Amino acid sequence: MDFQTLKLAKPIQTAILNLGYTIPTPIQAQAIPPLQEGRDLLGIAQTGTGKTAAFALPILDRLHRDRRRARPKGTRVLILTPTRELASQIDASFRDYGKGLTLSRGVIFGGVGQNPQVRTMSRGVDILTATPGRLLDLMSQGHVRLDSVEVFVLDEADRMLDMGFIHDIRRVIATLPAKRQTLLFSATMPPEIAELAAGLLSDPIRVEVTPQATTVERIDQKVLYVAKADKRRLLQNLLEQHPIPRALVFTRTKHGADQVTKHLEKNAISATCIHGNKSQGARERALVSFRNHEVRVLVATDIAARGIDFPAVSHVINFDLPHEPESYVHRIGRTARAGAEGAAISFCDPEERSLLRDIERCIRQSVPVDAAHPFHTDAGPASPATKTPAGRGSRPGRGGGRVAGPTRTREEVGRGRGDRPQASRGNQAAASPPAREGTPGNTRDKVRTGVPSSDREGNSAGPRGHRPTRAATSRSSMGSASTGNRPAANTRNIEGKSRRQK
Repeated sequence: MDFQTLKLAKPIQTAILNLGYTIPTPIQAQAIPPLQEGRDLLGIAQTGTGKTAAFALPILDRLHRDRRRARPKGTRVLILTPTRELASQIDASFRDYGKGLTLSRGVIFGGVGQNPQVRTMSRGVDILTATPGRLLDLMSQGHVRLDSVEVFVLDEADRMLDMGFIHDIRRVIATLPAKRQTLLFSATMPPEIAELAAGLLSDPIRVEVTPQATTVERIDQKVLYVAKADKRRLLQNLLEQHPIPRALVFTRTKHGADQVTKHLEKNAISATCIHGNKSQGARERALVSFRNHEVRVLVATDIAARGIDFPAVSHVINFDLPHEPESYVHRIGRTARAGAEGAAISFCDPEERSLLRDIERCIRQSVPVDAAHPFHTDAGPASPATKTPAGRGSRPGRGGGRVAGPTRTREEVGRGRGDRPQASRGNQAAASPPAREGTPGNTRDKVRTGVPSSDREGNSAGPRGHRPTRAATSRSSMGSASTGNRPAANTRNIEGKSRRQK
């Protein structure tokens, strides 16, 4: 089968031929014919399988054949995506595939001023690509209406779920007309997405290009056991000693991405990073420099990198293992695209051994261990009952602490709504973990330190009604002297008693 057999409109055929498209990918070959018939579709496909063209081409074909005008403030097609970068990328694909067609487009996402978006929507557009937060914001202000949507596409549905957008998605769906064509794409199919699809789609055709939660066979995977403190030096060693032309490095936190980038630049390795704390302009500049081969390494967090097309990535390096095994599949799918070979290298410290086991169960295979590096550690897998050393989740002499494993980020459990670093409290600033990659909204979750609140530094008070011991009083007095706080109540009582005796 080639694209000519799909009977797309002539301008579309010309555009994709100029882009070098001749043979459809499996998802394109399976999805385009039923979409041209108006069927709903449930697509399960990993990143890099060509799914954007799978829904963009039949949508363009439909709009070209039915040339009705979009209503003011309305749109005929709505594509909902989780991130700004993915929204821009999808809009660019519609632009390229639709050359020669007189169709209007709009993009709505946060992080930039809304006035240009409001002006675009005032006239109405044929195709609107948006992220949920800004879209709902403009809808509440009366700048966008969705009552004339003919085709609704929900892309990267599983990542939407991970980011906590599920309630926003339901609010958007509630405003759509009942009569419409609906497409849902997801790399994985957790129960929540299956439930959403059941209520959203009407007699859909299911297209599953690869078995659920399996990895691309062309990717050479390996895991390197290393102490957490040696990870940056190991990354530097790999980039200096091995032929790695273009590497995409994943970290768990925004702070971690910044620190890794600084370490590489300090050692004369060109690198840049993207994450949620970066401005839209800074993120776009970083992506352009990586795509144009101006830098060798791009460091990213899962949310910032999800859905973005990174051409010709030779290596994906998991500096931190993800807490969600499915995220591992998404990450390594950035390499070995378009029939090319690729490699995925994962760093695993002792606290991450359980995460590695979860990944291996998910992909249904063992990841080979590469011990031929100078920072290899022979420590066995950490037992779930093993306590962490003092200073990492417990404080000797302070009432102990709970067992501490790798702390889940709010990004990975889909909680939280701010994209801001967590604020420090009192003397905990040095002990608090770095800010986690956030998700849109206003929820403020306290960072767990593994120490009961009554035992944390700067709060020596015991349970209500409990009189501190003399040793505790002495510690409190010493702490107040160093921090500038008023003396503890016990100290004042003792001093008052001494004066009365005199």
